Order: sequence, then structure tokens, then C-alpha cells
Amino acid sequence: MKFFIDTGSVQEIREAAELAVLDGVTTNPSLLAKEKGNPFEILKEICNIVPGPVSAEVIATDTAGMLKEAGNLVKIADNIVIKLPTTKEGVKACKVLSSEGVKVNMTLVFSPNQALIVAKAGAAYVSPFIGRLDDISSEGMQLISQVGQIYANYGYETEILVASVRHPMHVVEAALLGADVCTIPAKVLHQMFQHPLTDIGLEKFLSDWKKANG
Repeated sequence: MKFFIDTGSVQEIREAAELAVLDGVTTNPSLLAKEKGNPFEILKEICNIVPGPVSAEVIATDTAGMLKEAGNLVKIADNIVIKLPTTKEGVKACKVLSSEGVKVNMTLVFSPNQALIVAKAGAAYVSPFIGRLDDISSEGMQLISQVGQIYANYGYETEILVASVRHPMHVVEAALLGADVCTIPAKVLHQMFQHPLTDIGLEKFLSDWKKANG
């Protein structure tokens, strides 16, 4: 499974890249709005740090506006992926862009029907938001399972990108279900390294070594 980091912070992306497990980045308008500077310049810097896919989201809600914004975003770097909302207008824009060879990440997916539609429209990635489903007492991982089965039934090449990840167990569950990608907040990525027995074991090794060698 590929690891993307879900952030607009250049610092967080640099730190994640140093861990040597980072495959890509997802951003959105809310994440970029938290950062200081021009969003286009921030995206350009991110693309220079990470050679893998970097999702950049449009803010237009109509097809023509989405296509216009996408035309500007793809000029930033070759690894930019256009992120579109899963609406009728977004799906129409996805079909146009994918037919032109532009990779598209369809976001804000909450149902198998939406996932099926975006695959038919040629999306490179589908982003089901599991955490937000959990928040309303729905089972987010069930959606990942359903989408995986549907895509396998028909041989769709759209990659399942698990989004709205809230804790390390979401990553484990996504991996067990065979998701292609998990986009992980920086905090959760660092939590994945942690285990109390690792800390205890390391402390014991160092203590024993110190005793044996004065």
C-alpha cells in the first residue's frame, strides 16, 4: 500500500519525506489555507520535495470553472493530480481531463454508487472519507470493502485512496482490505512508529550495554 501524507505544510512534508516511506501528497483548499504564502508556490515547492503524485484541488463548482483551474494547476509540475469533488459537474470534468491524459482524484466520496461512477468516468483515484463516515455512526471501512469488491468485479483501474484517516488502526484496516493508497495526517504517520514495547526494549538494551561496558 502506498503512503500519501495529507497536509499543506511544507515542513510536515519534508519531515515525512525523510522517513523514506512517503509515496505522495494530498492537499485541499482548507489545508492550504492554513499555510502562509501563495498556494501555487506552496504546491510547486511540495512537488519539488515529493516526486510522487501531489493532489491539488479546484475550488470551482461548475465544470467549465473546474477545467479552467485544472489547466492552471497542471502547469505547476508533472506530478500534479487534479482533485475534483464528486458531483455531477465534477464527474463531467473528470471525464474530460482523464480523456486528455490528466490524472484525477475524485474526492468527498461517501457511497459505493459514487465510487462506481467516478471509476466509469476514468478517475485515477477515488477518495472515500472513512473518518467522516465513522463520525456519523456509519462504518467507513465497510465502504472500502464494498468499493474494492466492485472494482475487482469489473477490472476498474481506479486506485482506492483511503482518506479522512483519524488513527493508526485506520491504516491497518485499509491495508488488510487491500486499499491501494492511504493518505495519512502527519500526526498519525508519526504515531505509526510508536509502540511501548519498542521503547521498553530499546531502553533495556541500552541499560544492559551500559552495565556491561561501564
